[in-house]
Amino acid sequence: MGEPREVLRLAGGVPRPVPGPGQLLVRVRAAAVNFPDALMARGQYQVRPPLPFTPGVELCGEVVGADGTWRPGDRVIGTPLLPHGAFAEYALLDATAAFPAPAALDDAEAAALHIGHQTAWFALHRRAALRPGETLLVHAAAGGVGSAAVQLGRAAGARVIAVVGGPGKAAAARESGADLVVDRTATDFVAAVREATDGRGADVVFDPVGGEAYTGSTRCVAFEGRIVVVGFASGRIPEPPLSHVLVKNYTVLGLHWGLYATRDPQAVRTAHEELTALAAGGVVRPVVTARLPLTEAADAVQRVADGTTTGRLVVLP
Repeated sequence: MGEPREVLRLAGGVPRPVPGPGQLLVRVRAAAVNFPDALMARGQYQVRPPLPFTPGVELCGEVVGADGTWRPGDRVIGTPLLPHGAFAEYALLDATAAFPAPAALDDAEAAALHIGHQTAWFALHRRAALRPGETLLVHAAAGGVGSAAVQLGRAAGARVIAVVGGPGKAAAARESGADLVVDRTATDFVAAVREATDGRGADVVFDPVGGEAYTGSTRCVAFEGRIVVVGFASGRIPEPPLSHVLVKNYTVLGLHWGLYATRDPQAVRTAHEELTALAAGGVVRPVVTARLPLTEAADAVQRVADGTTTGRLVVLP
């Protein structure tokens, strides 16, 4: 276990995985890179498959064989069954957790739709109940899940304030549709949010960063605002004082999207149908900034781990 660039190796001659009951064998057409891939390489993720394993938690693939529901050649997206991850020529999917790839998206875009946009969808709609006309503050807005939140916030009729780390990332957030972009390396985002909202603050905060992003958000969240904790990309897990939550009258919500697959799978399917419709209407489209060969998968995971990317990186086996 260690840094992705050091511990991930491309291996040849690996046997094709054999599907068990209720499983699909898919030929991988595209595999999106996610932050959990880096955490797994480091041994820091809640899921720790036995070594050696193939990483890659999100894919678009082509069904090989048939199971009564899916036909050979069907294009599907989903989360592969580890240890047979997506950074390979073939992977396994739970047949009940595979979804039709949206026809409006190419393979790379479809591969990048599932986790990021589902996470943003559940955070904004299921957890925070974002309403039209509200102000949405999105941290790490140039990243994969952040750009998804920006797109879905605009689609929901919210005013979106995007926080990014650098001028290059600011341009990416604008392209995703943010109404206001704040470069936290040059501007105090707390002051910027207060000024943009005439002192009221943000109604909903989407926070996949933690650390100072969370702490600052508590200083600019609106009365009866909602902070959705999505992750801790900064490496710092906040320990919020509940007295502050009480005094300012805001809500802190957690989102573990993966739980819905087991606790409420129908909600995941409903979200997929909504996202497919939005993609067909051109409202949402994953921002794929690089399509890379399998030989560059380790470097791609490292770049995501280092926070140097914008949008999504996708590996094409």
